Amino acid sequence: MNQHELWDLVPRPWQVELEGVRAQINDISTVLDSRSDVLPARENIFRALHIAPHDVKVIVVGQDPYPNAAHACGLSFSVPSGTHPLPGSLRNIISEINSDMGNCDVTDGDLEPWLRQGVMLLNRTFTVEAGNSDSHKDLGWAQVTDHIVKAAVGIQPNVVGVLWGKQAQALADYFAEGRVVVGVHPSPLSAHRGFLGSRPFSRVNQLLIDAGNDPIRW
Repeated sequence: MNQHELWDLVPRPWQVELEGVRAQINDISTVLDSRSDVLPARENIFRALHIAPHDVKVIVVGQDPYPNAAHACGLSFSVPSGTHPLPGSLRNIISEINSDMGNCDVTDGDLEPWLRQGVMLLNRTFTVEAGNSDSHKDLGWAQVTDHIVKAAVGIQPNVVGVLWGKQAQALADYFAEGRVVVGVHPSPLSAHRGFLGSRPFSRVNQLLIDAGNDPIRW
């Protein structure tokens, strides 16, 4: 991957918004060119940005991609359709949706239907070394994701942030006051410390309704 190829993968509507971190993305590209076992697949690195900036209503922030090729797909918490068994974090998310909303529209692990409704599924770090969670957190992706969130909120001030865990919560100040749903990460290691039973999905929908937007079919 040459140093400009990664930038070329950024969807064109986002290239305008991310021009300020283009050099950062090119620097990351140079580093990735020297690494092996990078996930997700190259064409999916910017899949979270396959939603136009003006269509973003909710940003769900994860940590980094799942560290195995069968799960990593470029959307936070999502996996390819038909994946079995589901990763623990996603199982907990689906369980909480069922508890909170009464049913869940996405039961096969593929969260792309949320994307089509205006939910950006953003990882704080866009890449990972296979088998080694959080291995790319120091490559500079945080600066890029900061820029993405600021751009989205600048275009749509009523964007709701769903921030689970400390890395996601670092983005809280970029959202308008009262437009964040903060909580414990849904990982099996932490979900029982406050994620399960927190009803984040109905809270998000109420914030959307209060701002005159349609709720999400979770």
